Amino acid sequence: MIKRRSVAKDACDQGRVSINGRIAKAGGEVKAGDIITMQFGSGSVSAKVLMLSESCGKEDAEAMYEIL
Repeated sequence: MIKRRSVAKDACDQGRVSINGRIAKAGGEVKAGDIITMQFGSGSVSAKVLMLSESCGKEDAEAMYEIL
């Protein structure tokens, strides 16, 4: 959902990402079924993790989550 690891790490370090309602750490574990919420400016985006994969192409990445 966030394309660069460094940007995702910064968002976690600033407390703008939560997993199942708890503030996420940059190295936190994510499981299928988890709800990830990200705060951007005055809005937020929530997504449900559908599946995980060690590696995938960007065309397959959208099948791994669903925007709520």
